[in-house]
Amino acid sequence: MYKDDKRVVMTLDAGGTNFVFSAICGGMEIINPIILPSNADNLDKCLQSLVTGFTEVKSQLSHAPIAISFAFPGPANYKEGIIGDLPNLPSFRGGIALGPFLEDKFGIPVFINNDGNLFAYGEALTGALPLINSKLEISGSKKRYENILGITLGTGFGAGVVIDGKLLLGDNGAGGDVWCFRNPEYPKYIIEESVSIRAVKRVYRELSGDESEKTPKEIFEIAEGERQGDREAAVKSFSKLGEAAGDAIATALTVIDGLVVIGGGLTGAAKYIIPSVIKVLNGDIEMMDGTVLPRMQMKAFNLDDDSEFALFAKGEGVKIKIPDTNKEIDYDPMKRVGVMISPYGTSHSISMGAYVYALNHLNV
Repeated sequence: MYKDDKRVVMTLDAGGTNFVFSAICGGMEIINPIILPSNADNLDKCLQSLVTGFTEVKSQLSHAPIAISFAFPGPANYKEGIIGDLPNLPSFRGGIALGPFLEDKFGIPVFINNDGNLFAYGEALTGALPLINSKLEISGSKKRYENILGITLGTGFGAGVVIDGKLLLGDNGAGGDVWCFRNPEYPKYIIEESVSIRAVKRVYRELSGDESEKTPKEIFEIAEGERQGDREAAVKSFSKLGEAAGDAIATALTVIDGLVVIGGGLTGAAKYIIPSVIKVLNGDIEMMDGTVLPRMQMKAFNLDDDSEFALFAKGEGVKIKIPDTNKEIDYDPMKRVGVMISPYGTSHSISMGAYVYALNHLNV
């Protein structure tokens, strides 16, 4: 759909330490990324880094860019391009009109979103959603999906929602923000306290009694038996994250009712996380009279498991008669959703989300 589009969009991966600038055309990165320090503690230097980076990108392009589009941390009014008080970019205080600033400097439209939104958008239009629908078609299934919940597991618990091809921004730019759901294990706290890098480190420390500061990578290596440590505690630190994430995802899916795609740095430990997510999604919930109900109306499947995908694609299709006729129609009573890891990678999907978001808004 976008392979033959010759328009160029300049992009940015904004971190607290570095800014990584690039450009995309036809769904492909067309220059080597340019890395500059973010200068997070000095607004003037930070803005100058942005101008310098995009200027350098532009100088390497054979065609003039038609837009700038990128993910930037919130809180923010993304629609207006105004960035709020950022914890990892302390120079942004009181509201910085970043979008209008860049539009004034470069004379082209600027689109800013958070990484969860752009991850979900990229997966909906160029990643997991078209991939799964293609696989369903190949399998002979008539089932198709149009909605997606994109989840990122890393420093925090990011998310974005796409409904019928449209990114859910919300009236206040807070659509899809699952990170602040109530934590079922610690009701006083937000769910992100149990679904994040700091959660993995905390749980391992609590279960193992090891007070040294282990990284998630080191904890994963312990779980794999590649490093000394408490292997059971290491496995549990990831599975408990999956349980907490599963609870938040189950709540979100009762509203969204679509596929779930998961990205972020912690997906390297997916073998310990995803089974816990699926178990919670397929768990039970009760009524006060003792009636036990499924946690969701839909049954959840791990789409990265071939046998589960086969069941997901097959469903429970039957033929039913149309009353007072000799005709039959197909009927599949199984409501179902799938969970999968990002097929092309988180960074790729965020970049593609930024790229496609700009193109689609310029087409309006």
